[in-house]
Amino acid sequence: MVGLVLKLGPKERILINGAVLENGNRRSRFSIVTPSANVLRLKDAIHPEAANTPMGRVCYQLQLILAGNSDPSEASQQIARQISELARILIDPFWQEHLARARMAVVQGKFYNALKSLKLLLPLERELLSRQVC
Repeated sequence: MVGLVLKLGPKERILINGAVLENGNRRSRFSIVTPSANVLRLKDAIHPEAANTPMGRVCYQLQLILAGNSDPSEASQQIARQISELARILIDPFWQEHLARARMAVVQGKFYNALKSLKLLLPLERELLSRQVC
């Protein structure tokens, strides 16, 4: 069983089950085979004040689970519901594909994968919202 494969750059930091780990001076790749491990790349971490859009708030909630600051069993239903609401609004097939992947990952308890799928949509959401404001 392979599990989650992480590729880290030099000196990149990750949070695994509440412990911050820092990579050495070279690029590295390793697998996390424990299915219930909480993993968060610190370069991907969202500051609370930056979670000011619907997608950003969902990503921040996922980040709290991965950091061990939120109970997955309590938060996962709410997160899945929020992703479903976004899917009702964002009907483009590209958005639908990523939202469906994220929702399925949440249902399966794969919060890192859900965050990864949603993080791809954050810049697109910002662009979409900026067009609506103008």
